[in-house]
Amino acid sequence: MVPALQDVWILTGPTGSGKSALALDLATRMGAEIVSMDSMALYRGMDIGTAKPSPHERQRVPHHLIDVLDPWDSASVAWWLARAAECCRDIKARGKRALFVGGTPLYLKALLYGLFDGPPADADLRDRLSREVETTGNQALHDRLSRVDSATAARLHPNDVRRIIRALEVWELTGRPISSWQAQWKVESKKSRIESENRCLCLDIPRAELYARIDERVEAMFAAGFVDEARRLLNLPLPLSREAAQALGYTEVFDLLAGRTSLSESVRRIQLRSRHFAKRQLAWFRHLPECQFVAKQLTIGLWESTIAHS
Repeated sequence: MVPALQDVWILTGPTGSGKSALALDLATRMGAEIVSMDSMALYRGMDIGTAKPSPHERQRVPHHLIDVLDPWDSASVAWWLARAAECCRDIKARGKRALFVGGTPLYLKALLYGLFDGPPADADLRDRLSREVETTGNQALHDRLSRVDSATAARLHPNDVRRIIRALEVWELTGRPISSWQAQWKVESKKSRIESENRCLCLDIPRAELYARIDERVEAMFAAGFVDEARRLLNLPLPLSREAAQALGYTEVFDLLAGRTSLSESVRRIQLRSRHFAKRQLAWFRHLPECQFVAKQLTIGLWESTIAHS
């Protein structure tokens, strides 16, 4: 079991909710440094599409776990949690607080509860399963998972190939379904939860306002040069890793560059996909008891009172 991180502050929320801007004010008031909880902010050269903090904002408040990998590199949740722990130790040694900011659900869950200690990745096994997907299709692999681990198959969409492969990998390496491992982890993780009130705040804004903000942000991304950024990624010496390629919006812009869609259609598709992603994020956050949903104007008051007594 990889333990959760203690004595940290967390600001989360769906994409487009204004986390990054609010975090700058909070970090300044708290004497904190920001640790990114965004799986795509890890990658260099993926700036506009991931809405990274600007160089000026990073100069104003130190940020960590941004631009630490090349786009062809891979990063697991366990890798991120280990790096996050290192950041926390360094920040604490400087007499500062660690403020985690981002909306990647699996990173948040690992931060709150730790990770179950499953078997390491097996490259040969993953390659074999990946080849099977290419020849038999996603559904065939999902059906196989259903036969050995129905609980995990029930919560995974057939298109979620990466996690299906991981579940089958755990089954083949250990003879136990990943759901069994995770059930044991959930029991142990209760001992490691962040217990202080108000440590994990989730921005809650009206759905219509959130969707309007998302639509405006996508349009601003294109105006800022999103297409040129995607073109540079296509010209890199190596292709994007499976993880980096999942970044929201890039597939649609790659289709635009390949002439498979129009600019207006690309914008519309990214807006729609981003709204759907925000909806899924909110569903994740509501299932985490530690996430306290708050309006933007309440965050400072909640944390200032808590900090004063910590």
